[in-house]
Amino acid sequence: MTGIKQLLGKEVEIEISGKTFFTGLLIDAGLDILVLFDGEEYLYIPLMHLHNISERTIKSNEESIEKPTNKMPFQNDEESISYRKILNNAKGQFLEVFVTGNRSIHGYITSVLNDYIVFYSPVYKTIFISMQHLKWLIPYSSTLTPYTLSNTVLPVVPSNIPLSRSFEEQLKKYEGKLLVFDLGDNPNKVGLVNSVKNNIVNLTTAGGHTFFWKLIHLKTVHIP
Repeated sequence: MTGIKQLLGKEVEIEISGKTFFTGLLIDAGLDILVLFDGEEYLYIPLMHLHNISERTIKSNEESIEKPTNKMPFQNDEESISYRKILNNAKGQFLEVFVTGNRSIHGYITSVLNDYIVFYSPVYKTIFISMQHLKWLIPYSSTLTPYTLSNTVLPVVPSNIPLSRSFEEQLKKYEGKLLVFDLGDNPNKVGLVNSVKNNIVNLTTAGGHTFFWKLIHLKTVHIP
């Protein structure tokens, strides 16, 4: 066994993008994603955000993490895991996903396209999330729903929005409309989309200022 897989079943410490650190049992690892169990929840972390991983040294005053007794979500025991397989298997199941800053989004995946996913949130409604910016996802317990809302309020149905295969092509459909990028964490990422071309989004803010945003650095988008 070579690479990260030699740490399977061991307690590890992980650092990912944004100086974020996790400790837990390494449950599974594929070519582009790993699964960590922190004692309570499963975390699915795409390897593109992994900075380093090492075996944890447990000190005498620290407790080790017990192996989970429940079956790992989204898993087909006969197949090795991959980022895209996990996203497809997770469709329709309630999740907590982390994309930008220290804020999480709660809801479920409705579609998986070439380089982005369509996510339904009771707060933001339909969100397009770039796959390269999704840092980790956590499946809900089967008995929980976001904000304890009933399933009638959160119907698991596919989005009826026409979808393009790529993130850029999808955004082109919203030229001339108001969009919110990255959950509005920056007021200069909220405004009227003038054009989407050559991986550049031309955006005019409420104050009338025009900004040109490189698409690769935009993480999420939703319609206000």
